[in-house]
Amino acid sequence: MNRQPPGIRTDLAVEARQLWKERAQDTSALPGVRAEERDAGSFHIVTVEVLDNRGEEALGKPVGRYVTVELDGFLRREENAFCDAAALVAEQLREILRPGLGDGGACLVVGLGNRGITPDAIGPETVDNVLVTRHLKEKLPEEFARFRPVAAVCSGVLGTTGIESSDFVRAVSQRVSPAAVIAVDALASREPDRLCRTVQLADTGIVPGSGVGNARAALNRETLGIPVIAVGVPTVVDAATLTLDLASRAGAELDPRAFGKVGSMIVTPRDIDRNVRDIARLLGYSINLALHDGLRLEDVDMLLS
Repeated sequence: MNRQPPGIRTDLAVEARQLWKERAQDTSALPGVRAEERDAGSFHIVTVEVLDNRGEEALGKPVGRYVTVELDGFLRREENAFCDAAALVAEQLREILRPGLGDGGACLVVGLGNRGITPDAIGPETVDNVLVTRHLKEKLPEEFARFRPVAAVCSGVLGTTGIESSDFVRAVSQRVSPAAVIAVDALASREPDRLCRTVQLADTGIVPGSGVGNARAALNRETLGIPVIAVGVPTVVDAATLTLDLASRAGAELDPRAFGKVGSMIVTPRDIDRNVRDIARLLGYSINLALHDGLRLEDVDMLLS
């Protein structure tokens, strides 16, 4: 597959599509790719579908559906922004989950990443906001009849556990037999303006660590045997990508080969602690709303308290 140009790194399908258009200097439809944009209140949604091998080759992304929700209204703290954003992300996630999960299928939520490194803590922090109900459904089936069986784990990272995330999730899946997996992870973006402001949902699974050049074994239908829905938020941009983006805005052209090792440094916003905390809470609540029909935000507040 063709990847991003030298010095450019992104996990977002919407950015990969834009890069292709910039390289080709082409505003026409991209062969093998279908895209649609729409506004939902103060939020913007872009759906990119990679349809075949032509699309895979152009974007470097597997065949599948990628939904990007831009959350500028949420970051601006607009009135009811949290409620509106959670409902919107939940709606998009529910639509992607429906074919594999069905009405009552069990779900395993996996938080990927390292809790000890803030930009990489999106997964673990999100799991802290997920309602786990599998054990309650087993012990108190009548009281929790309206809830879907949900289990949640944090896989950790190979450097601290000695276990590949894919091996860990496969073992847990074999034990709890979910109908589908939701894997939550931090991503890398090309554009600094997207950091902590964008959620990408994909039905293609995920390759942990790929955004920062440390790709591990994939989590997808091929490796787990069940649908894997990836939920990701860009929290970092590498130095080379950031430098090229800023130079482009200034009308300059740079050669990334001249950056040396400095170009591989990772950059994150200075208020990353607050941003990760806020976006992880949003993702957790959105997952709860998507998995449990009829659940309201105030219900989630009560059950998590």
